Amino acid sequence: MKKSSLYAADVVATALAPAIWGSTYFVTTEFLPAGYPLTVAMLRALPAGLLLLAIVRRLPSGIWWGRVIILGALNFSFFWAMLFVSAYRLPGGVAATVGAVQPLIVIALSRLLLGRPVRLLAVGAGLVGMAGVALLVLTPKASLDPVGVAAGLAGAVSMAFGTALTRRWAPPVSNLTFTSWQLTAGGLLLVPVALLFEPALPMPTTANVLGMAYLGLIGAAVTYALWFRGLSRIEPSAAASLGFLSPIVATLLGWLALGQGLTPAQALGFALVLASVWISQRAMVPVTPILPDASPEPASRPA
Repeated sequence: MKKSSLYAADVVATALAPAIWGSTYFVTTEFLPAGYPLTVAMLRALPAGLLLLAIVRRLPSGIWWGRVIILGALNFSFFWAMLFVSAYRLPGGVAATVGAVQPLIVIALSRLLLGRPVRLLAVGAGLVGMAGVALLVLTPKASLDPVGVAAGLAGAVSMAFGTALTRRWAPPVSNLTFTSWQLTAGGLLLVPVALLFEPALPMPTTANVLGMAYLGLIGAAVTYALWFRGLSRIEPSAAASLGFLSPIVATLLGWLALGQGLTPAQALGFALVLASVWISQRAMVPVTPILPDASPEPASRPA
């Protein structure tokens, strides 16, 4: 198979992750109790990480303990905490638009941390994507809260650093093992924060259990395995641009499942976001060989 075809297949597989993440808002609002964002984030990450850890039966060793803690905090703990603060203090459209700056931050970090060239076409695609997200989810009556905006930007920076460092710190284990390490670390870091700042969860209903099972197994274990696999194979800035698919899916679910309307401005935003994703992928040609996942000797003895 040609290198370009392999790259395209990797892009499609990676795109499944942010597309599935777009269902998080619908599942959270329709299936989970309100008012427990940090607890839900912890329950989403930790059980999924422990399940994958039981499957791969490998633990970090040496320098990887510190790196996994850093990545777990950047990609999960701090990112999700800031995401929820932003979501609670800002209208959903404003929060999504602020978060849409992430691909541009990844482009800058890819230059600083990975030595990747800055492609003007990719920058332009990122700006088009931000405009598309704004049209898709922003309403004229949306208000700005300084703390919410700061939290949204902090979350975007956190995820951007996590995206770039995940590519820079390629581990000597399979991507599934790497995913289990990060999810577990991120979930463990959230445990004291959730216990300190939130009350205990009420007795879960069947809907709550189903919602958490979906967010943990599909929305975390499966999607982040695909995401980290993609980060090891495609350019970080190209992967980050795929995040624009999340608001598209969220809007479509609201349109189809919740009976929400789709305005002409949203339709234009939909088209701009898709165009941005396509342009970003065209701008990012493979600059390193595409290799299968490396699965050498375990980083430590089986747990």
